[in-house]
Amino acid sequence: MPVTMDDVERFEVFRPRLEAIAYRLLGSAGEAEDAVQETFLRWHAADVDRIEVPEAWLTKVLTNVCRNQLTSARARRETYVGQWLPEPLLPGDPMLGPADTAEQRESVSYAVLTLLERLSPQERVVYVLREAFEYPHREIAEILDISEASSQQLFHRAKRRVADGKARTEIDEAAARRVVEGFLAAATSGRTEPLVQLLTDNAFAIGDGGGKVPARAKAFEGALAVAKFMRGLFKPGEAKRALIGGSPDVYATTANGDPAIVAVVDGRVVGVMCLEVNAEGIAAFRNQINPDKLVRATERWAAADRGEPLLKAF
Repeated sequence: MPVTMDDVERFEVFRPRLEAIAYRLLGSAGEAEDAVQETFLRWHAADVDRIEVPEAWLTKVLTNVCRNQLTSARARRETYVGQWLPEPLLPGDPMLGPADTAEQRESVSYAVLTLLERLSPQERVVYVLREAFEYPHREIAEILDISEASSQQLFHRAKRRVADGKARTEIDEAAARRVVEGFLAAATSGRTEPLVQLLTDNAFAIGDGGGKVPARAKAFEGALAVAKFMRGLFKPGEAKRALIGGSPDVYATTANGDPAIVAVVDGRVVGVMCLEVNAEGIAAFRNQINPDKLVRATERWAAADRGEPLLKAF
């Protein structure tokens, strides 16, 4: 049955929500777009006039597509070069989804998206639908073809596993900028001590180069080790400039709601460093430098009111 313009318009109403769900489930904007497109193709092939609740139908199809992708993704990540980190989203990206509650904002934080990798596909779907989109367990159970009690059990187990790994402090954009400015001042001072004072004792730093850009496979752990790494990272060097095609402009922003540093060369985002902050200081640095995961960030950056860079690195 051919799809009509009315059917397309009905689908497009739900696209932003579907993309936001898929991004949280997959941790990749590109894969989320693919999952939503596959959902559209199935909508196109269905007798849509017989679908009583389009949102429920589309969400069910989407989550099944994402669960299949998550299963295959686990196999792919076993051969992934270095550490795998999610794709960061910059402020205003509609794929960030709802941000009305603390739970919704936290569910898309870079730290939580990384922690979601610990969950089974089923746990991840329940956690995302319940925590980020406030679906009742009755609807989640219908989407996953499980009992309501099973949905509740999966959610409590998933929430406990995520909570065990995080102690994030929510801060606003002004505070996030101050955190970044303070860190950059310390990192470019040429001294280790100012950096150590900003970090928690068990701070760590990790990067995702995807085999395209050099990144240490093992995390730097402990305040002193991280401070020495950061001091070296921001030390000027011709080899660094050659690697990324120039001397980057460095900006303070947020990514997934967390304080972040964006490095830009000739309009191209070459790195997004997300800072995880808690009451004791900066607890983690997650640096995305895989160019495949920075395409959307570059597109968003081109349309952003980015202001002046804080410094020119390297």
